[in-house]
Amino acid sequence: MAEITAKLVGELREKTGAGMMECKKALVETNGDLEAAIDFLRKKGMSVAEKKAGRVANQGAVGVKVSGNKGAMVEVNIETDFAAKNADFQKFVQDVTSVALNGSNDVEALKAAPMNGSTVQENVIALIAKIGENMSLRRVAVVEGETVVPYLHTTLGDDLCKIGVLVGANGANAAEVAKQVAMHIAATAPKFLSVADVDAETAAHERGIYAEQAKASGKPEAIIEKMVEGRMQKFYQEAVLLEQPFVMDPDKKVKDVLAAAGVTVTAFARFALGEGIEKKQEDFAAEVAAQMNG
Repeated sequence: MAEITAKLVGELREKTGAGMMECKKALVETNGDLEAAIDFLRKKGMSVAEKKAGRVANQGAVGVKVSGNKGAMVEVNIETDFAAKNADFQKFVQDVTSVALNGSNDVEALKAAPMNGSTVQENVIALIAKIGENMSLRRVAVVEGETVVPYLHTTLGDDLCKIGVLVGANGANAAEVAKQVAMHIAATAPKFLSVADVDAETAAHERGIYAEQAKASGKPEAIIEKMVEGRMQKFYQEAVLLEQPFVMDPDKKVKDVLAAAGVTVTAFARFALGEGIEKKQEDFAAEVAAQMNG
C-alpha cells in the first residue's frame, strides 16, 4: 500500500475540488495513484449528478462573447443564485461561451465539444460533484454579421448576465445603431426578425384564434376578415422585431430607424435566464415524511 500523504491528498483536492475525506478515500482505493483517484472521483461525481438531475435548476448565468464578426451566447442553469455566484461556476460559463464561438446553435454538439481535456458535458458533471447542485447547459446561440454587438443586462461579472442579447448587423453605422437595437430587444423580447421569418404553423395558429374571436362578434364575413388581418398586424408588431415600435422613439418602427441609418439587422438572439423553466413547489412536510419512512 502506497503512503497517502497530506501533500498528495491536498494535490488531489486542488485538482478535483472534492472534500478532504473523499480525496483520501479515493487515494486509498487507488493505492495512491493520483490519475486513477481523479477518475474514481469523477465516477463518483457522475453518481452524485444522477441523484441531483431531478432537481430544478432555473438560476445561473447567461454568457456572452464576441470575436470579430461572430458572437456566441449560452445559458447555464444551476439551482440557486448563491451557487451562480461561485467563482468555479462563473469561470465555467465563460469557458463554455468561448468554446461556443467555434460552433453553431446546436447545444448537443456544444456538450460534446472538447474543453479542458474532456468534453463540455463532462465538465458539467464534474462541477455538479464539486458544487453540489444540479446544473445544465440549456441552450446556445451563435450570431454572425459584418458587425456583432452584445448587450448584457444585470451584469454578474465579465461577460456574464441574466439577460443577454446579440445583434448581427451590416452597414457603416452598424455598431452604434445595433447597440440601440440590442437594448430594444432586451426590453421587448421579439420572437422573429421579420414577418417573413414567422413560420407558417405559428401564423396559422394565431390566425385561427383571431378568426374564432371575430366570428363570435356575429359580424359579416367581410368584416371578420378585416378584423383578423388587423389582429395579425398587431401580432406582428408585438412579436416581430422590425415591426415593433422602437422603444427610444415609439412613433417609429424598428425597420424605419434602421432604414434611416442605412443599417440592416441580419440576425439576433436574446436569452433571459430561466425563462420557460417552472420552479417546482416543494412539499417539505411530504419530503420529511418520506425521509422518515425511508
